[in-house]
Amino acid sequence: MLPKVFSTKYSLTLPTQTLLYIENVMQEHDIGEEEWQAGLDLLAKEYLKGEDPSPLVPLDALKRAYESLQLKTDFEDVDPSYDYGSQSHTHGLARGMGHDPLDTHVDSHFHIVDAFDMPGMRFDPIRGTFVSPQHKPAIAGPPSARAAFLRERWSVIRQLVLRNENFTPPVIGGHDRGEYLKLTSTRNLLGRQGQLFLLFGMLSRNPEGRLCLEDGEGLVTLDMEDAIPGEGLFTEGCMVLIEGEYTVDETIRVLAMGHPPSEKREAAKAIYGHIDFLGIGAASIKEETKFKSIVEANEDISFVILSDLWLDHPKTLPNLRKVFAGYSQAEFRPYAFVFCGDYSTKGWTGADDIETYAAGFKALGAAILDYPLLATHCQFIFVPGPNDPWASTTLPRPAIPETFTRYIREKLPKATFTSNPARIQYFNQEIVIFRENLMGRMLRNLVSVKDEAGDMKRFVRFSRPLPEPV
Repeated sequence: MLPKVFSTKYSLTLPTQTLLYIENVMQEHDIGEEEWQAGLDLLAKEYLKGEDPSPLVPLDALKRAYESLQLKTDFEDVDPSYDYGSQSHTHGLARGMGHDPLDTHVDSHFHIVDAFDMPGMRFDPIRGTFVSPQHKPAIAGPPSARAAFLRERWSVIRQLVLRNENFTPPVIGGHDRGEYLKLTSTRNLLGRQGQLFLLFGMLSRNPEGRLCLEDGEGLVTLDMEDAIPGEGLFTEGCMVLIEGEYTVDETIRVLAMGHPPSEKREAAKAIYGHIDFLGIGAASIKEETKFKSIVEANEDISFVILSDLWLDHPKTLPNLRKVFAGYSQAEFRPYAFVFCGDYSTKGWTGADDIETYAAGFKALGAAILDYPLLATHCQFIFVPGPNDPWASTTLPRPAIPETFTRYIREKLPKATFTSNPARIQYFNQEIVIFRENLMGRMLRNLVSVKDEAGDMKRFVRFSRPLPEPV
């Protein structure tokens, strides 16, 4: 019956793996043979609604169609023109295809992505898109990787800037040529002293310690005496837009400096939506539109994020138990608890701390198990801090070793120890969890400007104003 429904009615061919997947779905949900016809018809229609459906049905595309059906909470949303028969028949089909109005299937659309499991896509500036790496990413790259990642970062953000409407040249040549901002590279400055230019690059220091702007084609020294900073913090290593005058000393007398404009997620998704950056499958814009209504309908779903969970501090666990007790008695419980380090007041100092860390995590696991409702139904995510084992200045940091966390891993079925940083994908949302003392680092590397321009809340004053970041 399986090949017949797909081939006869919809001219679709099922490979062996796809065929076995459908059979497993039907058998797992105990669907009677009299309901198979309706279920297969429903699944085939949902598959054909996807982007560029192929006559040879791939397994991943059919899985997306099945997950899309799981998101429906009303059969009229599936296909109002289809006659599903009696109410009992419809309910059986709903159960088989995952359409239980009380089941939002959050688990199948909640993913914790370890930084070491991501594909490590690379940006190709020639093609203007991201491509799969030729080699597996490594935490310790070759010496050339230092320059390569900065050049790649500059290329990615430059593409974003050029897509902004203020930097887009007119479609018709000569039409409104003065109504857009034009970037100039450092290589094109030579011989053009006394002119104003708009440049994009990275703030750095030359061997003499003077502030410079580097782009993909060279660098130029900056004179910050008359600079007016835009809104935000400017540090060495950050990408900036600079407007200034090229002087006879072959320096840029900076008049205005600001951060590049941001881009809305919808715009980026329209360009790179087909790329699987996280390694868990890329959702199309059409699929994310369906997710939005599900997320809005389940506004009670929440995440609890706690940082600096010092397990060796006498007040931590008693206060944490109060939090657990409150949520266990509330009308709704958090879907996930995200715990971030440091997990010790003094951090990791050596092998002498092994017993302290292990005892702390065991006590935390025992505290969670005292609240069975939370222990059974909630996700528990553990992200290491900057001073946890094995801490270093290298990012990303791996998860807390199993040596310290074996008790929690064995007792809590939904406990996940992940890297720092890590990503959480919740339907159409991507959340980055990054535990680091960023403000301290930024303040240590701030680029100083004259005191009169110290108001960091001023906007960038280009010859034509840029839009504010979204």
